[in-house]
Amino acid sequence: MAVQIREALPSDLGGLLTLYAQLNPSDPRLPDDAAARIFTEMQKRAGLSVLVAIVDGHVVGSVTLVILPNLTRGGAPYALVENVVTHDGYRRRGIGRELLAEAARCAEAAGCYKLMLMTSRPEPHVRDFYTGCGFSQNKVGFQMRFGGR
Repeated sequence: MAVQIREALPSDLGGLLTLYAQLNPSDPRLPDDAAARIFTEMQKRAGLSVLVAIVDGHVVGSVTLVILPNLTRGGAPYALVENVVTHDGYRRRGIGRELLAEAARCAEAAGCYKLMLMTSRPEPHVRDFYTGCGFSQNKVGFQMRFGGR
């Protein structure tokens, strides 16, 4: 199985929305016009990339990478990943690992001093996956949610 990792294109939007439905099944699907508008806005944002894994022309995985400027650490930026998801029919084949490795390469190439992620998944295999990708759990994460989401 050949996997191509690249930045998402507008033509990938339908595949991305299908993946995100697997990531958050209770979320309502965005109307196509709203999704297209938001995706266009995302593509214009400096430091924001949506990486996709493509197999046989289909989006089978994705990660959102955000690189942020910073006034600490000698001005070195830092990076965040969010919406890490692999299509349920393609899991446990190394696709998520490849996506995170590419996100790490991009962050390092941008001069970032760290790459962070958070997960709400408590299952040991999820934590093992992230530590196996090179992440360590050495901080405590906090979040504030708005609008019941």
